[in-house]
Amino acid sequence: MAKKIKTILISQPKPTTEKSPYFDLAERQKLTIDFRPFIHVEGIDAHEFRQQRIDLASHTAVILTSRNAADHYFRLAEDLRFEVPETMKYFCISESTAFYLQKYVTYRKRRIFHGKQRFQDLVDSLKKHKKERFLLPCSDLLKPSIPQLLDEIKVVYSKAMMYRTVCSDLSDLSDVKYDMLVFYSPSGIESLFKNFPDFVQGETRIATFGSTTAQAAEQAKLRVDIAAPLPQAPSMTMAIEQYINQK
Repeated sequence: MAKKIKTILISQPKPTTEKSPYFDLAERQKLTIDFRPFIHVEGIDAHEFRQQRIDLASHTAVILTSRNAADHYFRLAEDLRFEVPETMKYFCISESTAFYLQKYVTYRKRRIFHGKQRFQDLVDSLKKHKKERFLLPCSDLLKPSIPQLLDEIKVVYSKAMMYRTVCSDLSDLSDVKYDMLVFYSPSGIESLFKNFPDFVQGETRIATFGSTTAQAAEQAKLRVDIAAPLPQAPSMTMAIEQYINQK
């Protein structure tokens, strides 16, 4: 008989709001749910950025795919003593990323555009501004589909690697066992084995979100017990609860 699930480790930072569905799940199912980011972001310095030979001043618009992209764009602009002009246009992947820009610029609708959540949603706005020269701040793990889309719509852009994804040090977890580990990216799987090269899954359940994460787990010879999203469970918490209720 399979071991009952009582403890879960989520490989992400702890939610900053008390309204997280994970807290509700823990209460309903009487679970102990811990959070620990398996990966983190580190910005590259001005010297390393200069080696890419990208002139920030030659761009009239910035494409922001995340808050990290915004943070590192403005950080490097300051380090390079580049004063971002008020005329700069911003194309954000989501409304929340657009609002986050208020941390750095005065929010004006005429120069800030946003999609719903997917990069595809930004395409129409980008097409309408083809005369702009776009800068795409990104990490070393930029999704290939993003430059592919930009190439397809024939906009002029520069891919600017400003930060990289790094495996976190998890050595303090070496003696801690969980009934379930939850992963949201292939980098999380990589971090697991970088920190614990002798990891043996045994009865530990593995939950993955997204097809690329599931593929990374399978390539690492892990048994994927929960592969979200599912048609009947679009969120990870729903998929976990359904799994628990079926046991």
